[in-house]
Amino acid sequence: MQRLLSASAAALALTFAASAASAQNFSDLARQDLQAMHAALRDNHPAAVTPGEASATFRSWLDAGLQQAQAKAGQVNSGDSHAYLLRWYANGFRDSNIAARPTYEGLGPYFATSWPGVATAWRNGQYVVSYVQDGVRGAPPLGAVLKSCNAEPIEDLAKAKLDQFEGDLTTEAGRVRSAPYLLWNRNNPMTTGVPGTCEFQVGRRTRSFTLSPQPATAQNLEAAYRASVYVPSGAPLSVQMVDGRPWVSVHSLADDAGWDAFFAQVEAQSAAIRGPQGFVLDLRGANGASVNATSRGYGLANRIWSPEFTVSRQPEAGQITYRATPGNRQWFADTLNRMQSDPRFVQESGAVIEQTQAIVAAFDSAIAAGQPTFVMPGRPATPDTGAANPVQGQVVVLVDAGCSGGCLDTLDLLSRLPNVRIAGSTTAEDTIFIEPTTLRLPSNYADLSYGHKAWTTRQRGNNSPYAPAGALAYTGDATDETAVRAWVAGLFG
Repeated sequence: MQRLLSASAAALALTFAASAASAQNFSDLARQDLQAMHAALRDNHPAAVTPGEASATFRSWLDAGLQQAQAKAGQVNSGDSHAYLLRWYANGFRDSNIAARPTYEGLGPYFATSWPGVATAWRNGQYVVSYVQDGVRGAPPLGAVLKSCNAEPIEDLAKAKLDQFEGDLTTEAGRVRSAPYLLWNRNNPMTTGVPGTCEFQVGRRTRSFTLSPQPATAQNLEAAYRASVYVPSGAPLSVQMVDGRPWVSVHSLADDAGWDAFFAQVEAQSAAIRGPQGFVLDLRGANGASVNATSRGYGLANRIWSPEFTVSRQPEAGQITYRATPGNRQWFADTLNRMQSDPRFVQESGAVIEQTQAIVAAFDSAIAAGQPTFVMPGRPATPDTGAANPVQGQVVVLVDAGCSGGCLDTLDLLSRLPNVRIAGSTTAEDTIFIEPTTLRLPSNYADLSYGHKAWTTRQRGNNSPYAPAGALAYTGDATDETAVRAWVAGLFG
């Protein structure tokens, strides 16, 4: 979960950081924060004391990654490069629930100090030219496949320039989201800028193109990014009629997306949504980082189907392993205090408060006994209630690389419902180390978040995305909405 500072708090943070930087350079601040990240993860992350492949990845990177990151710290010369290095170390765990995020407004997706007027997209396992700025001479054509730059194979360049800095290139979603930046200069002193000469496959021929740095404007960069990666536009939550059937769009699972009005809209149109013509549930771009993201997704499913129908089809929680440390206990204690201070929550969610009280008590017992972990049972499976399926038609759930976190939890439920097909492109992924907690790093420039409990019995595997295959896999231009909707219509026959 990412905490965003208010404008005044952000200003104070920057003032503090600026004064700190006057006494210590950015390299020293980076080294200090890296060491703090290492200590916090070593002392609190459940992977340090639980068995399994996911834990092995964590343990192999914890110390080795710190050493490599510290070796890069001498190149850190700004707040932006400080953020890049911390992100590089965090992404090396290959765990999307471990993240280092700046406490101020960072670079954002539409930023470069210079670029060649060209952007690439990751499509069908290749970097393809997806945008060429008007007026740029000698640029490769749209659709050309990038093969190498400055005699370096493009895969090597991508790993050096993008992997861990811009995303996790061991995942399909990480490839998709970082692809536009491959030829850009994003002001990262630890990587290269705009390459001089690149080879592209154009048709059956391989041709060399000289890339000249172009002035970077926010307008052109945004257009280039949106031509390369699907970015939802308009209202994040809506119900529309498309090709004669309801199209339910959930492009955000954030708390401030406008859920009350959206749920009212869904309920008002439930008869049409449940009709024999079927409907589309569009989860593209549904970032599920919010702590309430899963409950938002489940709440939508309950309104479209019914709680009585979905309850027996929810995945069984099984067992949850907790790392018994004072820091992790404090997170639950703070959460419990917030619950108990909210009168509405007390009235409506007494069972959740009781469960949280039991967890805090289990922390106290385990810590007092010197136990490194303890196990709590999750929600048990519910027997089939016998409720009829109120949805008469086929359901296509449309996903892409932007579906993450709580969106994946929602798919765990939706995929178990009858007549539901998951279509589109590969989603993001997450490890079994869930429910991120957040702490401020010493520089005040960044927060570290990490999952502090292990869902060791989760039915969806560690770092396993949803990957539509065959006729349910969309292989065209993800940013061409007309083409996407025509393809989806064809899935209904």
